[in-house]
This record gives sequence, structure tokens and C-alpha cells, in this order.
Amino acid sequence: MMSNGGFFPEAVETTLSLELRGVDRGIATGGVVPLELQTDAGTITCRYHEVARGEAAVVWIGGAGGGLDGPAGGLYPRLATALATQGIASLRLSYRYPNQLASCVLDTLLGAAYVATQGHVRVALVGHSFGGAVAITAGALGEEVVAVAALSSQAFGTERVPDLSPRPLLLIHGSDDEVLPDICSRDIYHRAREPKEIFLYPDCRHGLDECRERLDRDLTQWLRRALAAL
Repeated sequence: MMSNGGFFPEAVETTLSLELRGVDRGIATGGVVPLELQTDAGTITCRYHEVARGEAAVVWIGGAGGGLDGPAGGLYPRLATALATQGIASLRLSYRYPNQLASCVLDTLLGAAYVATQGHVRVALVGHSFGGAVAITAGALGEEVVAVAALSSQAFGTERVPDLSPRPLLLIHGSDDEVLPDICSRDIYHRAREPKEIFLYPDCRHGLDECRERLDRDLTQWLRRALAAL
């Protein structure tokens, strides 16, 4: 059982809880297992990139529309597949109720708790757009979370960003974002405590398609550092 304990921003302040009732595993294809996390309030659909051993994992979460693939032409499955070869597991998570901040944070916390039960006790969260706020809020609360990356993030819902410290925070934003201007990430960076990094990509829009190669390189390198055992 998880309860928010009144930790959400005032605009979405409420008392919610989420209980995992069961896990339905599909047939693995190419090392990727379809998962359904059955809760007392609906089903969270996931794709689990298993690894044989290792404490590190990434939970990937989408924007306001949810989904499993992320921005930049399928960033999430692309990097999850690459990281698995380096001993880092991944859980790609699709929200029960997209664009509802409180419930999406609970989904993310439950996903992180699930991968911890699989032996991956060092978890990084990566979220895009609306998912950036979800990742930051969940990261400030999740015991398993050791790092957070927010891509093209909105600013609303990031009030807990100072509480991430001492967990590292990475912000990535395109300077030509047509949906959420890069001032959103610059504002988050200003309010965050160390350790923190920000990458602003020139001529890159909200979906980060124009900077795909740089994004893959920078995010992969940062995740490997952040998830390295202390």
C-alpha cells in the first residue's frame, strides 16, 4: 500500500493510495517481458527489460498522453535495450490515468517498488514533458530512487525538486521547444539543489527528434554514472 501523505502540490492536493494486487507476466520477446501490474485501482501496463543480475534499473515514464515509447522516435525502448546489455534493467510504464499528476506519481512509485523486488534497488526515473514533473515528484519520495532525469519538462508539479538532493538531477530541453519553452527547465534548475546538470539543445523541439543522437549519448552516459554503485 502506498499513500501520498499530502505531498502533492496544492493544486492537486488529495489523499490517495495504491495497492499492488498481482503481476501478470506475458511471454518474453527479445528480452522484453510484457507486464501488467494489477492494482486496487486499475492496471498499469509495462514492458520489463530483464537482466540476469545487477542492482540498477531505470523506470521510463511518458508525457501527458502516457504511452511506453517516449520522445525522439522511441527513445525508451531504444535506450532500455542498449542499457540491458550493460546490466541495467528497465521498466517502461504506461499510466493508468494519463495527465493526472497524483495518480501518475503513484504509478511511478509502484513501478520503482516493483523493480526493487526484482533485486534492482538502485532506480533512476526518466520522464518526458508532463512526465518530467511526475519523475521529479516521485523521485523526491521513492526510497529506491537514486537519480532523476526530466526531458522537456513542464514546471508545474515540480515544487518538490529541492527535496531530490542529494539525488542527482538531469534536465534536458530543446531551445526551440514549441510546447514548453526551455525556461521551464531553467526554472527547475534554479530551484533544484546540487547535484544537478542541465543540457539545452539548440534548434531542438519538444519531441527532441532533431537532437536524437546527442540525447541518446548524453542520457546514456549520465544514467550509467548515476546508477554506478557507490
